[in-house]
Amino acid sequence: MQKSLFLFLVFLSCAFSEVISLPVSQKVLDSGIKIVDIRTKSEWEQTGIVKGSIPITFFDEKGNYNISKFLSKLNSYIKKGEKFAIICRTGHRTGAVSKFLGDKGYKVVNLEGGILSLLKQGYKPVRYHNSDN
Repeated sequence: MQKSLFLFLVFLSCAFSEVISLPVSQKVLDSGIKIVDIRTKSEWEQTGIVKGSIPITFFDEKGNYNISKFLSKLNSYIKKGEKFAIICRTGHRTGAVSKFLGDKGYKVVNLEGGILSLLKQGYKPVRYHNSDN
Protein backbone atom coordinates (compact mmCIF):
# COMPACT_ATOMS: atom_id res chain seq x y z
CA MET A 1 0.00 0.00 0.00
CA GLN A 2 2.72 2.51 0.97
CA LYS A 3 4.74 1.71 -2.16
CA SER A 4 1.67 2.28 -4.33
CA LEU A 5 0.94 5.59 -2.62
CA PHE A 6 4.56 6.70 -3.07
CA LEU A 7 4.52 5.83 -6.79
CA PHE A 8 1.23 7.66 -7.20
CA LEU A 9 2.63 10.77 -5.50
CA VAL A 10 5.78 10.70 -7.69
CA PHE A 11 3.61 10.39 -10.78
CA LEU A 12 1.37 13.20 -9.59
CA SER A 13 4.31 15.54 -8.92
CA CYS A 14 5.69 14.83 -12.42
CA ALA A 15 2.32 15.55 -13.98
CA PHE A 16 2.26 19.07 -12.52
CA SER A 17 5.96 19.78 -12.83
CA GLU A 18 6.98 22.43 -15.35
CA VAL A 19 9.96 20.47 -16.75
CA ILE A 20 10.79 19.55 -20.33
CA SER A 21 13.87 17.49 -21.19
CA LEU A 22 15.57 17.97 -24.55
CA PRO A 23 18.88 16.76 -25.94
CA VAL A 24 21.21 19.75 -26.03
CA SER A 25 21.85 20.97 -29.56
CA GLN A 26 22.76 24.03 -31.58
CA LYS A 27 19.08 24.35 -32.51
CA VAL A 28 18.12 24.72 -28.83
CA LEU A 29 20.91 27.27 -28.30
CA ASP A 30 19.76 29.24 -31.36
CA SER A 31 16.18 29.38 -30.04
CA GLY A 32 17.06 32.35 -27.82
CA ILE A 33 16.06 30.65 -24.58
CA LYS A 34 17.99 31.82 -21.53
CA ILE A 35 20.45 29.16 -20.37
CA VAL A 36 21.62 28.82 -16.77
CA ASP A 37 24.87 26.88 -16.33
CA ILE A 38 24.80 25.20 -12.90
CA ARG A 39 28.36 23.80 -12.99
CA THR A 40 31.22 24.90 -10.76
CA LYS A 41 33.65 27.71 -11.48
CA SER A 42 36.44 25.21 -12.14
CA GLU A 43 34.26 23.44 -14.72
CA TRP A 44 33.48 26.74 -16.45
CA GLU A 45 37.18 27.55 -16.56
CA GLN A 46 38.04 24.07 -17.87
CA THR A 47 35.60 23.86 -20.80
CA GLY A 48 34.27 27.37 -21.25
CA ILE A 49 30.56 28.18 -21.26
CA VAL A 50 27.73 28.50 -23.76
CA LYS A 51 27.80 32.01 -25.20
CA GLY A 52 25.28 34.19 -23.35
CA SER A 53 24.63 31.61 -20.62
CA ILE A 54 24.20 32.61 -17.00
CA PRO A 55 26.69 30.82 -14.71
CA ILE A 56 25.14 30.10 -11.30
CA THR A 57 26.66 27.22 -9.35
CA PHE A 58 24.17 24.85 -7.72
CA PHE A 59 26.47 22.15 -6.28
CA ASP A 60 29.97 23.08 -5.17
CA GLU A 61 33.04 20.87 -5.70
CA LYS A 62 32.12 18.85 -2.59
CA GLY A 63 28.50 18.32 -3.63
CA ASN A 64 27.14 20.86 -1.16
CA TYR A 65 24.45 23.36 -2.11
CA ASN A 66 22.73 26.44 -0.75
CA ILE A 67 19.20 26.56 -2.13
CA SER A 68 18.34 30.06 -0.92
CA LYS A 69 21.57 31.51 -2.39
CA PHE A 70 20.99 29.72 -5.70
CA LEU A 71 17.34 30.81 -5.95
CA SER A 72 18.25 34.39 -5.06
CA LYS A 73 20.77 34.55 -7.92
CA LEU A 74 18.42 32.70 -10.28
CA ASN A 75 15.57 35.08 -9.53
CA SER A 76 17.76 38.06 -10.40
CA TYR A 77 17.96 36.71 -13.99
CA ILE A 78 14.80 34.62 -14.46
CA LYS A 79 11.19 35.54 -13.80
CA LYS A 80 9.20 32.73 -12.20
CA GLY A 81 6.84 32.20 -15.18
CA GLU A 82 9.61 32.50 -17.79
CA LYS A 83 10.80 29.38 -19.58
CA PHE A 84 14.56 28.83 -19.34
CA ALA A 85 17.05 26.00 -19.77
CA ILE A 86 19.69 24.60 -17.46
CA ILE A 87 22.92 22.90 -18.43
CA CYS A 88 25.70 21.11 -16.57
CA ARG A 89 28.60 18.89 -17.61
CA THR A 90 26.72 15.73 -18.68
CA GLY A 91 23.07 16.33 -17.82
CA HIS A 92 23.07 14.37 -14.56
CA ARG A 93 22.85 17.37 -12.20
CA THR A 94 20.35 19.19 -14.39
CA GLY A 95 18.01 16.22 -14.15
CA ALA A 96 17.77 16.60 -10.38
CA VAL A 97 17.85 20.41 -10.32
CA SER A 98 15.25 20.79 -13.07
CA LYS A 99 12.87 18.49 -11.17
CA PHE A 100 13.41 20.55 -8.02
CA LEU A 101 12.83 23.83 -9.87
CA GLY A 102 9.79 22.46 -11.69
CA ASP A 103 8.28 21.48 -8.36
CA LYS A 104 8.86 25.09 -7.23
CA GLY A 105 6.85 26.38 -10.20
CA TYR A 106 9.65 27.29 -12.61
CA LYS A 107 9.32 26.44 -16.32
CA VAL A 108 12.54 24.52 -16.90
CA VAL A 109 14.08 22.88 -19.94
CA ASN A 110 16.59 20.25 -18.89
CA LEU A 111 19.38 20.13 -21.49
CA GLU A 112 20.27 16.45 -21.64
CA GLY A 113 23.90 15.58 -22.38
CA GLY A 114 25.31 18.83 -21.04
CA ILE A 115 28.29 20.79 -22.29
CA LEU A 116 30.20 17.58 -23.09
CA SER A 117 27.55 16.63 -25.63
CA LEU A 118 27.80 20.08 -27.21
CA LEU A 119 31.58 19.78 -27.43
CA LYS A 120 31.22 16.39 -29.17
CA GLN A 121 28.86 18.08 -31.64
CA GLY A 122 31.60 20.60 -32.48
CA TYR A 123 30.27 23.50 -30.46
CA LYS A 124 32.90 26.14 -29.62
CA PRO A 125 32.21 27.53 -26.13
CA VAL A 126 33.31 30.98 -25.02
CA ARG A 127 35.86 31.54 -22.31
CA TYR A 128 34.46 31.98 -18.81
CA HIS A 129 35.23 35.38 -17.32
CA ASN A 130 35.29 35.41 -13.55
CA SER A 131 32.30 36.96 -11.84
CA ASP A 132 30.90 36.41 -8.43
CA ASN A 133 28.84 33.31 -8.97
